[in-house]
Amino acid sequence: MGISALDPSSQSFMLNPIYHRLINVLQSLTPLPDEQIGKLSEIFRPASLSAGQFFSQAGERPTQIGFVVSGLMRLYYVNSAGIEFTKAFCLENHFIAAYSALLLNQPARFFIEALEDTSLLVADYQAYQQLCAEHSCWQTVNHRLVQGLFIKKERREAELLLDDATIRYQTFLTEYPDLENRVKQYHIASYLGISPVSLSRIRKSLIAD
Repeated sequence: MGISALDPSSQSFMLNPIYHRLINVLQSLTPLPDEQIGKLSEIFRPASLSAGQFFSQAGERPTQIGFVVSGLMRLYYVNSAGIEFTKAFCLENHFIAAYSALLLNQPARFFIEALEDTSLLVADYQAYQQLCAEHSCWQTVNHRLVQGLFIKKERREAELLLDDATIRYQTFLTEYPDLENRVKQYHIASYLGISPVSLSRIRKSLIAD
């Protein structure tokens, strides 16, 4: 998979700044008791991916969920002709996983690739489920994460079905500010469902306006 595990010493948990981001995101969803916060270091371990390495790949059964501390990842499909279709980008302070494949215990249908050197906190999904069974706060966390995913999925579907390419590009710029300078143009084009040539025309048209 390419993930490199780092020192998971629990003694440095509260002092390790990479856990602070995870704690802050979770606390924004619901208050977490101190003892539950302390258990995060038991299942979420620091890991890293170099640019071009994969968190998970199509055809493999995923076993982990991750939290992006720093860096950038891309989720994408590849069809039988070898054409890539970008599903989403995952930036800092967001969770990453092939969720459907995890829930159904099936091979993933898309790739999750690091576009930049990426620092993560990674947990075994079964261990995370066990943690969630211990306290009701995790039910609230999961409920709100699922809500966010559902809203994002519905908006994405509506954009692809209802909006023209120019509006989809403008929405992309709003949803992912400054990301245009961090990814290749063909990645953006494949996310928008257009060719790189069409994207270039849209950008020139907007600049001219």
